[in-house]
Amino acid sequence: MPKLQQPRHKGALTKGEELILGIESSCDDTSAAVMCGGKILANITAGQAVHEKYGGVVPELASRAHQKHIVPVVAEALRAAGVERSALSAVAYTRGPGLLGSLLVGSSFAKGMAASLGIPAFPVHHMKAHVLAHFIRDARLTPPEFPFLCLTVSGGHTQIVHAASPDALEVIGETLDDAAGEAFDKAAKLLGLPYPGGPLIDRCAAAGNPAAFSFPKPKVDGLNFSFSGLKTSFRNFTEKHIRRDSNFVKNNLNDLCASLQATITDILMTGLHKASAQTGITRIAAAGGVSANSGLREALQATAREHGWQIHLLPLEYCTDNGAMIAAAGMFSLQSGAPHSTGDAAVARWKM
Repeated sequence: MPKLQQPRHKGALTKGEELILGIESSCDDTSAAVMCGGKILANITAGQAVHEKYGGVVPELASRAHQKHIVPVVAEALRAAGVERSALSAVAYTRGPGLLGSLLVGSSFAKGMAASLGIPAFPVHHMKAHVLAHFIRDARLTPPEFPFLCLTVSGGHTQIVHAASPDALEVIGETLDDAAGEAFDKAAKLLGLPYPGGPLIDRCAAAGNPAAFSFPKPKVDGLNFSFSGLKTSFRNFTEKHIRRDSNFVKNNLNDLCASLQATITDILMTGLHKASAQTGITRIAAAGGVSANSGLREALQATAREHGWQIHLLPLEYCTDNGAMIAAAGMFSLQSGAPHSTGDAAVARWKM
């Protein structure tokens, strides 16, 4: 089992406040967090290095790894939080969307644990949880006021969400094909970078020239996005130059990464500008794994200075898939008296 990723901080248990266990298993991270009164006491994640040699997540291997990790991850979260499972008020778990086999491991464990303790089990929408992570009580976070717009960008999703309230989250723009995170990872593979390649492109881009190469930006109606054309263009561009010079990628790696990152960032920011103008909302949040990208974060902050937007960015440990965001969504469900059931089946596709 890989080394468990420990939280940067651990809160103190407050007597009388409800304890929620959040379990996330939608893809290749097994994560569990304990929340008390909105504060994260522990947030433990086990990744899966097994996928690196395949250049992407293999669903069957992911579900097997979740089966191996789920018990020790939950046990470590409870230990790190300093609480007994009998003290839990509720369990929240990712019901979907995601890889079905992975979801089944986490949801089955969560529902079984809740049933054994006689406490509610709340099914959570993975993408809603990314948005609601902004309401974790953390000194580094200032929760956005409703309504706000949230750009949710990951390996599987790219959306603009209109958040009117915790229970009223509406997708007003989304990718028509591939997600921004997938574009990063596929481009990284073409460049010979190991999986996951998105963070490595970000690292290389820091030393490159974002104007070195130009890639097309698709024109899409409304507030939607498209990245399949960019992926094809990037592949054709690199392959053409490699035929002329076998060392092209090696000699231009940083500039290629910087130019690609700038193109993806510009596509995302163009969509956000259109959404802000259309809705009149200037409170902008970002969530999902790609929201950890330094180029995107810098672009959001620059827009805040130039156009007066209020920007809300998450600490990096809450950007990628994590149990804390599931616990945050579960907190809203518990407080609102939302229905709960151990009969809700995991679903690979689930509209927000």
